[in-house]
Amino acid sequence: MKAQKGFTLIELMIVVAIIGILAAIAIPQYQNYVARSQVSSALSEISGARSAAEEAVQRGRGGSLDLDYLGLSATTQFSTIAVNPDTATPNIVATLNQNVSPAINGQTITLQRAADGTWSCTFSGDAKFAPTGC
Repeated sequence: MKAQKGFTLIELMIVVAIIGILAAIAIPQYQNYVARSQVSSALSEISGARSAAEEAVQRGRGGSLDLDYLGLSATTQFSTIAVNPDTATPNIVATLNQNVSPAINGQTITLQRAADGTWSCTFSGDAKFAPTGC
């Protein structure tokens, strides 16, 4: 008699069950990772505007803090980028739009300059998605 080669149905079902369990654990973790990376990317995109805003404050040009002056433009990640042109304490607020993960859709990242010249970052969403600098 020839020995049969291959897998039994039970062995295949066990493998499929193991893959299903691993997928159930991995997919939510991956979605959290994507959301965190999108928030970090958005923060790095608007962080470049801090130096232009700082220069405007030092020159007393608070009223000229528009997006073009700061080197920013509305991108696919942001529905709005607003600038408060206060001469002493400007802030840059970026609102994330529907092109990002649903967990962070509509949340804002705010860069705020204090009167002493230091900048702080706040994220309006869940703290687990906030970048290290916020």
